[in-house]
Amino acid sequence: MFGWGRRRRAADDAGDEPFGDEPIVDETGESADHGPYDEAEAPDDGVERLDLGSVRVPVPEGGQLQVEVDPSGPVRAVHMVTQFGRLTVSAFAAPKSSPLWPEVSKELADQLRKDGARVHSEGGDWGPELVADSPKAALRFVGVDGPRWLVRGVAAGPAEHAKDCAKLLYAVLDETVVVRGDEPLPVRTPLPIELPEAIARHIQQAQQQQQG
Repeated sequence: MFGWGRRRRAADDAGDEPFGDEPIVDETGESADHGPYDEAEAPDDGVERLDLGSVRVPVPEGGQLQVEVDPSGPVRAVHMVTQFGRLTVSAFAAPKSSPLWPEVSKELADQLRKDGARVHSEGGDWGPELVADSPKAALRFVGVDGPRWLVRGVAAGPAEHAKDCAKLLYAVLDETVVVRGDEPLPVRTPLPIELPEAIARHIQQAQQQQQG
């Protein structure tokens, strides 16, 4: 399995931390050498990744894709359904000079609480992560600020599989490549998702069958 041994800190070792803490660093004082990678710095590591246009993500062994399509046509998200839960990786336009995740995570935490979830923050390799317990699922949100982009990873699944689902999300993010592009975009704009031709054709056929 890709990436399983590369995380320096597993979910069950993380302690509660307030929002705004600095990312965890190693003994040398430098951030760990792992993804998500910007396209310009993507390693030639032989990892097989699913090309979704703005992100290239490894699909866990046995994982199945679930595509969320807007009624108007664009793809909203591509989820990876695994034995432990559902993983989602999305990318957004971000400022050049300041991190976006601290601001977004606070707003997200407020919204989750309004929806009735219990929310707290845990420290991780990329900084504070949101952990939420809702009636429907155990959720973990991981944000990573990059050069003009923000990647958000979400793990959602049964509470009994929360730790394994989180570890799998870390492994996916660790090997993710972000393709930001040069087009100027407003901050927080979702970077477009483009499906591989075979997947797009399969969805189109399924839609035609439903309409028929």
